[in-house]
Amino acid sequence: MELSSSSSSLYAHSIIPTWNSSFKLPIAANSTNKPSLFFSPFSKHLPSIALSHHHYSTFSTHVSTSKRPISIRACSEVGAAGSDRPFVDKVLDLKDACWRFLRPHTIRGTTLGSVALVSRALIENSNMIKWSLLLKAFSGLFALICGNGYIVGINQIYDISIDKVNKPYLPIAAGDLSVQSAWLLVIFFAAAGLLIVGLNFGPFIFSLYSFGLFLGTIYSVPPLRMKRFPVAAFLIIATVRGFLLNFGVYYATRAALGLAFEWSSPVVFITTFVTFFALVIAITKDLPDVEGDRRYQISTFATKLGVRNIAFLGSGILLMNYVVTILAAIYMPQAFRRWLLIPAHTIFASSLIYQVQILEKANYTKDAISGFYRFIWNLFYAEYALFPFI
Repeated sequence: MELSSSSSSLYAHSIIPTWNSSFKLPIAANSTNKPSLFFSPFSKHLPSIALSHHHYSTFSTHVSTSKRPISIRACSEVGAAGSDRPFVDKVLDLKDACWRFLRPHTIRGTTLGSVALVSRALIENSNMIKWSLLLKAFSGLFALICGNGYIVGINQIYDISIDKVNKPYLPIAAGDLSVQSAWLLVIFFAAAGLLIVGLNFGPFIFSLYSFGLFLGTIYSVPPLRMKRFPVAAFLIIATVRGFLLNFGVYYATRAALGLAFEWSSPVVFITTFVTFFALVIAITKDLPDVEGDRRYQISTFATKLGVRNIAFLGSGILLMNYVVTILAAIYMPQAFRRWLLIPAHTIFASSLIYQVQILEKANYTKDAISGFYRFIWNLFYAEYALFPFI
């Protein structure tokens, strides 16, 4: 997870209200109007979303100029820094804001998972590989990235106040991307993804894709906003990132090869393994966010049970995953490559125990918790990287 702080681009000359006096400005947070109806962002509220956000910093000075205040326009020109900035710099800032908006660690997980499942299906049916399917595979991957972008994007739109505390480096919270621009991006992601899947992958995969978008929506958007309820929240994450992604990609790949769907032992393994792993991600993702979640009354396992207990719970579930995997390799040699599965998961389990010890010695500081959460994602990537060869 990209948890290193990134401050918004603010410039004093752009934000000082100008009049002749000595003054001191208080800090003021961005104000955002959050729609209360489920589909209201797509109707009457969308045009009314303010595009100008005002940032102030505390200082004392004298100015002698016009009495007309100057405001910052925090639109797609990321962190508007004045007209004297080169156009290339503005474009690069916009690219950086959009990339952070996509949450790169989730994109990597989606991409690795998709490539691993497609590779496995092709390895199992190597005689049916056709180069003509390459374009379809890339379009499917783009659709999955769009779905990922929609889900993480709409979550940021409705979490601005919380993210200012928990994740101030995210582009909306940092003032580097306007709410209106964010809405345009998530609408594009949803429309593009649905269009690609509908045209290329048939009604069943379209329904799975739509269901995934629906779950991502009710997770973040009022009035349901299921992320407020810990059990519902982790079930949604486990369903989308665990079952739907793995089953859907494998099903679509076999369909593209002209084959009926059929479970194989490795695919059963990865679907089950990643669904439990997604549970771990769902409960540990809130570890670095306890401060903001408590302030805004978001109920999570971390706020209810404490950071230390949840770190141990998530690690325990993941260790159980690794132990079951090793046992499966021992007792099902016909289905799995023992020489690869056993040592790899022994190393993963040992490194997890070591990271928990580091977290314990660091006394669960925010930096240590963030590092631990990043390590969990690295284990997630490693599992998918290993999967085609098991």
